Amino acid sequence: MTSSSGQRTHKIAAIPADGIGPEVIGAGLEVLEALQRRSDDFRLEVKQFDWGSDYFRKHGRMMPEDGLDQLRDHDAIYFGAVGAPDIPDHVTLWGLRLPICQGFDQYANVRPTRILPGIPTPLRDRGVGDLDWVIVRENSEGEYSGHGGRAHRGLPEEVATEVAIFTRVGVTRIMRFAFQIAQSRSRKQLTVVTKSNAQRHGMVMWDEIAAEVSREFPDVRWDKVLVDAMTVRMTLHPETLDTVVATNLHADILSDLAGALAGSLGVAPTANIDPERRFPSMFEPIHGSAFDITGKGIANPVAAFWTACQMLDHLGETDASIRLMKAIETVCSAGISTPDVGGTATTREVTDAVINAIFGSNT
Repeated sequence: MTSSSGQRTHKIAAIPADGIGPEVIGAGLEVLEALQRRSDDFRLEVKQFDWGSDYFRKHGRMMPEDGLDQLRDHDAIYFGAVGAPDIPDHVTLWGLRLPICQGFDQYANVRPTRILPGIPTPLRDRGVGDLDWVIVRENSEGEYSGHGGRAHRGLPEEVATEVAIFTRVGVTRIMRFAFQIAQSRSRKQLTVVTKSNAQRHGMVMWDEIAAEVSREFPDVRWDKVLVDAMTVRMTLHPETLDTVVATNLHADILSDLAGALAGSLGVAPTANIDPERRFPSMFEPIHGSAFDITGKGIANPVAAFWTACQMLDHLGETDASIRLMKAIETVCSAGISTPDVGGTATTREVTDAVINAIFGSNT
């Protein structure tokens, strides 16, 4: 929405949720406020929602029954983390994050990964520019479809089934989205991750549809890699990868490995996208609730900041996104970082440094 003065307005739903979520989302909102003051050509109307594990303890559910309706008219969702030590993970995940992703058909999970200046990587003889990937994760079906069940509970013959669902519609649209991402990047290269040697139904269809969709993108080079071999290639030959597409489960695991190879999950961002823009998309750092450091003031806010860059890009605020990313790189290069990446700075100090870099920028 654009006002009479030409200022663009975007409605943001902030769900800090659990663990370090409130700390890093709070830092992210401060940085976004600084960006607005720096440029003065856009405004974010932020509404915070207190959903999560504390809400569950009071109400027996992670969010209200009409939660999706409350979020529906927002332009984007800025999400912290979900999970608590005293509540089973499947309750917290299926009670909040997954209902939003699935309810709003955010079928493309996008996780950029690269080595930031000043962030040490565990990869030997690698540095900035040697690892620069975008991992596209199918986010609506596959292994996380929620189909299956348990029978004869507690008995010796108890059975549990977990059914992975792959549909032609679902696989085709994520493949097309991944090829489009690859096409937009300079290397125009896509790696399709599979396990069709062992999973001969859904994964074979995954391979076949990849080949079909590839014909729409003759300028994109693509190859196919088994998921186990992919872990080796990511670790030993990161320079051979650019854009990657994988199933819900495979990409979930590989993107955590990618974050670790880039230095820390504390710097790893995520976007859950509805490419058709029928519903709000959701933006969240990868790192999770991290209850071991909650309240200590040392949570790394960089993932939340980089996630905010993705959100700004999605909202069309490209200049602000570029400005924020430059500020992040400036601060990391200066060695102002939290303990998870070898630094001594607090969340507050990193946030203040990024805000100062935003106002010190000439772009």
